Amino acid sequence: MKRFVLGFAIMEAMRQSWSDDRLDDLNKRVDEGFSRVDAQFARVDARFARLEERMDAGFNRLDAKIDRKIDDSAAELRREMKMGFDQINARFDTMQQTMIRGGVGLIGVLIASSAGLIATQL
Repeated sequence: MKRFVLGFAIMEAMRQSWSDDRLDDLNKRVDEGFSRVDAQFARVDARFARLEERMDAGFNRLDAKIDRKIDDSAAELRREMKMGFDQINARFDTMQQTMIRGGVGLIGVLIASSAGLIATQL
């Protein structure tokens, strides 16, 4: 039993001397590790900033292309609609002329038939 008690006392002394001596070294190593991690995060942050700049520039170019395509498509759609409306207007003009000619013809027939009726009654 004495050995165990004596061994326990020696281990207790070694543990106290180890933790007292090595604690500062361990603390320093942990601080250095965190400093390295902080430096790596700074580099990653810088790379992300450059990536964001490149992405923003790319999105700006894409937006400009999309805007041009939309403007071109809208202009082409306006031209097509104008052509279609011009064709519809031409049809309405033709229909209006036909209706006027038919109306004048009907009035002429009505006048002629009225004149014929009056002439036969005299």
